[in-house]
Amino acid sequence: MKILETFMYFNAIVVVIMTAAYLYQAIYMLIGFHRRHVEKTPEAAVNHRYAAFISARNEQGVIGELIDSLKKQKYPKELFDIYVLADNCTDNTAAAAREHGATVYERQNKEQVGKGYALDFLYNHVIEDRGADYYDAFMVFDADNIVDENFVAEMNKTFDTGKYDAITSYRNSKNFGTTWLSAAYSIWFLREARYVNYPRSLLGTTCMISGTGFLVSNRIMKKNGGWPYHLLTEDIQFSVNCAIDGNLIGYCDRAMVYDEQPTTWKQSWKQRLRWSKGFYQIDGRYTGSLLKGIFSKEKSSRFACYDVLMTVLPAVFLTLAVFLINIWAIYASSSMPYYVRLLFRQEAFRYLFWAVFNYYLGMIVIGVLTVTTEWSRIPATRWEKVKYLWIFPLFIASYIPITLKALFAKVDWQPIQHNSAKAFGENI
Repeated sequence: MKILETFMYFNAIVVVIMTAAYLYQAIYMLIGFHRRHVEKTPEAAVNHRYAAFISARNEQGVIGELIDSLKKQKYPKELFDIYVLADNCTDNTAAAAREHGATVYERQNKEQVGKGYALDFLYNHVIEDRGADYYDAFMVFDADNIVDENFVAEMNKTFDTGKYDAITSYRNSKNFGTTWLSAAYSIWFLREARYVNYPRSLLGTTCMISGTGFLVSNRIMKKNGGWPYHLLTEDIQFSVNCAIDGNLIGYCDRAMVYDEQPTTWKQSWKQRLRWSKGFYQIDGRYTGSLLKGIFSKEKSSRFACYDVLMTVLPAVFLTLAVFLINIWAIYASSSMPYYVRLLFRQEAFRYLFWAVFNYYLGMIVIGVLTVTTEWSRIPATRWEKVKYLWIFPLFIASYIPITLKALFAKVDWQPIQHNSAKAFGENI
């Protein structure tokens, strides 16, 4: 019976540890649920000068729509320039970008492949042509994006407060209801905006940028000598560095960018495999610095480092280990006396059942809350907004095999094919 008691204690301890470690995110959820930011950000005292950076690889089909949306910004045109880097392109991306009015640079480098290298190349060429202090900040977009006409003006209001070294925006989707995968991706990014970055900004801790639709101040770019973030998830690498160095990333809720989400399992697997491998790279390089930051003398960075560490650690392994131990316990109990075996298996099955049930219910609650609270902002029909909610937990659970694969696989940066917004028939 002592073995059974030890087994039960083990399951209970794991639950307590996981709950204690991530309980603060429940506070994020409560803060996010009891808002929408009713007061407007004060009007900016100064209209700052910005450059839009777009790294594009074989994106001739979508690059024009993004540039057109940036050209329509309700912001002084003389203070906003658009730069495109046609990176290792084999199509007419450069010509299409020039046709739509962007300043275009081209790069061919088969050794240094990835968005991080592309942004660094673009920054250094722009300041060589314009000067190191010509722009106050730089905005980064992906080629498949469409940007709301008030994006730059709203980001300028937040940047003009002088509080932030970088700012992330509200990441929406232009193809929410196309497939169950695009819906699941969309819900996750909407949740990140509403229930993670918004509460972070209210609490005064640093946010995290997420791939696209973000701003970086010229001060930070000059300090770093460009964009020295070249891991597979360079956006997370930048966010981790900000937390460690005490640089504050803000959030602008009214600056909205529409991103295209993968629609096939092959696309999704390839993208999330890269993300998972990138997280391993970050864990290997920065876990020690984040732990040091948690116990540093700078109170402002302690929680930020803890929050970021909880975000990048592969907690899925602890969950998977517990599941495997319970499954092993069911098998190993076959040699025990009947009544002990019965109790052992009952405990293991009970734990597995409630673990799966609570996970599924929790993810459903997150999905429903996200879609309900962001209902008016989602560019999809009523049916498209709700028909895939039940499968959202399965999308998150699919990270388990992806994370395991990434542990052993060699992963390189590879482009994902994108489509025009017109292909989705959406009114953005």
